[in-house]
Amino acid sequence: MAENLSTIIGKDSVFTGTMEVKGTLRVDGKVKGKVVSDETVSIGATGEVEADIEAKIVVVAGTVVGNIHSSEKTEMQAKAKVVGDLVTKSIVIEQGAIFHGSCQMKGLKEFEQKPDNKIVEKKPQF
Repeated sequence: MAENLSTIIGKDSVFTGTMEVKGTLRVDGKVKGKVVSDETVSIGATGEVEADIEAKIVVVAGTVVGNIHSSEKTEMQAKAKVVGDLVTKSIVIEQGAIFHGSCQMKGLKEFEQKPDNKIVEKKPQF
């Protein structure tokens, strides 16, 4: 990831608004608003994000208050704090991480979700 790092929000930096990044974003400072990346968003241990995040991969070691939508993977490292809902294809939550929200997994075509939020297995059509 380091060789493809496109944008860094440093430890003492604050960004407010919508941030759209081509490539990888590393946040060690504070971000409020919305974050969109076509690659990876990495929240460092000192990073504080109060925003919705949309990216291919999201890695959290710091704090996120907002919803996360990752098309491939979301990883919460041991000291991560995430408050918000999550939509992802793959999730890793290390022991010690705090996650308060709901999680919806993508890519399970063999299952469908009914309007009453009950998940049932699809029956093969012959």
